[in-house]
Amino acid sequence: MTTNPIDTAAPAAAATTQSHTAPAPAVPPDGPAGPRLSPGQARWGLAAMFLGSFSLVTAEFLPPGVLTPVAQELAVSEGVVGLSVSVTALTALLTALGLGSLFPRTDRRTLLVVLALGAVVSNVLVAVAPSIGVLMAARLLLGAALGGYWSMSLVIATQLVPPDRVGRAMMVVNAGTTVATVAGVPLGVVLSAASGWRVVFVAIAVVTVVTAVGMRMALPPVAPTPGIGWSATGRALRSPGVALGLVAIVAVIGGHFAGYTYVRPALSLLPGADVGTIAVLLALFGVGGLIGNFAIGAVVDRHLPVLLLAVPVAIGAGVAAVGVAAAVPWLAYPAVVVWGVAFGGVLIVVQVWITRMMPDQVEAGSGLVVAAFQTAIILGSAVGGLGVETIGVGWTYLVAAVAAVAGGVLVRSTLSRRYSDGVAPV
Repeated sequence: MTTNPIDTAAPAAAATTQSHTAPAPAVPPDGPAGPRLSPGQARWGLAAMFLGSFSLVTAEFLPPGVLTPVAQELAVSEGVVGLSVSVTALTALLTALGLGSLFPRTDRRTLLVVLALGAVVSNVLVAVAPSIGVLMAARLLLGAALGGYWSMSLVIATQLVPPDRVGRAMMVVNAGTTVATVAGVPLGVVLSAASGWRVVFVAIAVVTVVTAVGMRMALPPVAPTPGIGWSATGRALRSPGVALGLVAIVAVIGGHFAGYTYVRPALSLLPGADVGTIAVLLALFGVGGLIGNFAIGAVVDRHLPVLLLAVPVAIGAGVAAVGVAAAVPWLAYPAVVVWGVAFGGVLIVVQVWITRMMPDQVEAGSGLVVAAFQTAIILGSAVGGLGVETIGVGWTYLVAAVAAVAGGVLVRSTLSRRYSDGVAPV
């Protein structure tokens, strides 16, 4: 990165509405806007969050990259190993919705550090797992860390930067996700071929230890925001357009994961494909994701309505193209780049969307978005596995593409509904 978008970071905006269950702040606020941070403090805080995204997402999506060797060693089908992504998403969903209610007064920085250490334990257990049952149990723990991390990351970003820079702040945080796909997952494929898949999980456990230390040192204490708890979640779901938008997000992200969870078997259908070819294609997906993260993150604050439709359509186009690439092999290369660009920006788009829809309930809204993502991962990976086993890879990918495009049309409509109810765009 040559330009840091947070150099002008000022105090973050706190939520403007108070809940009757609003917790006491973890630290005394410095005025109505909350703790005041220097640009350097904001930079280091976002760097620590970047590292958290990288380590957790690498661990989350290593199974698709090492699907075949894990299945062979544990004597199960690739579809069963693919369900480890669904298992992870299940606990992530529950954690995203319930963590704030369980710890309504706990410093969010402390929660993140504890969750990161839980991810370390998970990765070590996977590395020594003697059976698929142990591996699945370990992935449940990783899911808890993921759900808690993503539900808190948007809250922390809103306290590090002003409201009109939330998109750019999340661009930095979410860059960890795209770097994980550029470097983490492809390197995992190569390392698993050279040293075995168990070594890969030991390596990511070490990286996650560094992550926990970095977050503890770089982040300031972060107080819970107003509007958390189960009652706040219920009110959030009743906000105009929010429930419909969450359904749409499930369709978009579910379409992505119905394809991505089984991307290695899909790419293996290409004539002459080997481990090296698959690693290159996954790296191209990651490069596209990195480009999409920064390109879309730089403009999302100003062009949200256009991107709400354009990004899902691009995901659908990329998925569909990969689905038919066995018949047209050269198509796989531009397809994974387009798919990666779109997926690299989709999380930022959705995060900015929820802050526009619910500016006074960011933590509750963030939890709902994470829950929608994890629901989509569960459904997408499960339905994708069923499709691969029954109708084949190509048709599964085409169905996934249709779901992504339909979801994009639906989520775009929620902004119009919101504004028609008298809520002005930000």
